[in-house]
Amino acid sequence: MTKKKAVSNDNIRMRTQGLSVFYNEAQALFDVDLDIRANTVTALIGPSGCGKSTFMRCLNRMNDYVEGCRVTGKVRLDGFNIYKDSVDTILLRQKVGMVFQKPNPFPKSIYENVAYGPKIHHLVNNKDELDALVEKTLKRVGLWDEVYDRLLAPGTSLSGGQQQRLCIARAIATKPEVVLMDEPCSALDPIATARIEELIAELEKKFTIVIITHSMQQAQRVSSHTAFFHLGRIIEAGETKKIFTEPEHKKTRAYIAGKFG
Repeated sequence: MTKKKAVSNDNIRMRTQGLSVFYNEAQALFDVDLDIRANTVTALIGPSGCGKSTFMRCLNRMNDYVEGCRVTGKVRLDGFNIYKDSVDTILLRQKVGMVFQKPNPFPKSIYENVAYGPKIHHLVNNKDELDALVEKTLKRVGLWDEVYDRLLAPGTSLSGGQQQRLCIARAIATKPEVVLMDEPCSALDPIATARIEELIAELEKKFTIVIITHSMQQAQRVSSHTAFFHLGRIIEAGETKKIFTEPEHKKTRAYIAGKFG
C-alpha cells in the first residue's frame, strides 16, 4: 500500500474536551483534548498502558460497564455531548461501532452476524431489504465472494482474517458514523493484515475511523492523523506525516525511534 496523504478537513466528527478517566482513585486519563475529523483515519499510538484503549472506550461509553470508572469532561459527536444523562447508549453504539483486537463473531451464522444489528435497530422493513443489506455489507468488506454459498455456516468457521472482516461488517451494518478499531490486526498474519488495511482505506470514504495500533508502519500506512499517548496524556497530535517526520516533542521522537515502549 502507498502511504496516505494527510487530508485537509476542518469537519470535526468527534471532539473530546478535558476528558479525564478515573478507576476508583487511580486516574487513567488526564484532560485529553482531541479532534477527530470526519471521513479520515485517526491512529492512536503509544506504549502499552498509556491510555489509548481507555480513551477509545470513552468514545462510545463502553467504560460505563467498568465498575468504579468515572469520566469527566466532554465527548462530542457532531457537537452533542454523549455523556449527557439523556443519551441512549444503545443508539450511541449504533452510531459509534467498535471492532476489537481479537475477532469475536457472534455464535451465530455468517448471515446473522451481519443481520443482527440492523434487525434490532429496525433499519430494514422486510426480509428482502435485510438480504440486500447483508449482501451489500459483505461485499463492502470483501467477503461476499468467499461466503455467499455458505451464509448459514457459523461465523466461527471462517479463518482469523475472515472473522475480523466479518466483525467489521457487523460493525458497519448498522450504518454508524464512527468505527473504532482496537488493534484489529494484532492477531492476524501479514496477508490478512494487508487485507484489513486495504479495507480500512476503502471504508474511510464512508466512515470516520479511529484505530489503535502498536505498529508505527501501520499507523503511517493507514492514517492521515495521529495522536501519541503517554501516561494518560496526549503528548502530541497532528497530521501523521508530520508526527513521524517532524515530531515536536522529545518523547514523541523517542517513542517513534523505538527507545521505549
